[in-house]
Amino acid sequence: MFKHDAENEINSIPTRIEAYFNALFHLIESKAAELGIHLEKLQKVRLILENNQEIFGENTEKVWRSFQEIENQIRPGQIYGGAIDGKKLRRTQELFRFVEAICGVPE
Repeated sequence: MFKHDAENEINSIPTRIEAYFNALFHLIESKAAELGIHLEKLQKVRLILENNQEIFGENTEKVWRSFQEIENQIRPGQIYGGAIDGKKLRRTQELFRFVEAICGVPE
């Protein structure tokens, strides 16, 4: 649902970025849940992934860094009044697709 909203070009750039962010959280959560691990909160993504390297193996840092880049660098500027920027949307899409590929989601 979130990915569908993120890819819907009718939606505003900030809405699409927020939807990609939510889709990414749920994607990471679903991979963790396959191993019986649950993230519970956005703030716990890095900690839980670092403490459970078996979820993403050698890609663990890449996954949490991608998530945090959207969460801490892209979203605030786009959602809370910064300059709305198609470059930030494209970067968000890159990060989302990167993690999708790590998760084995086909294009």
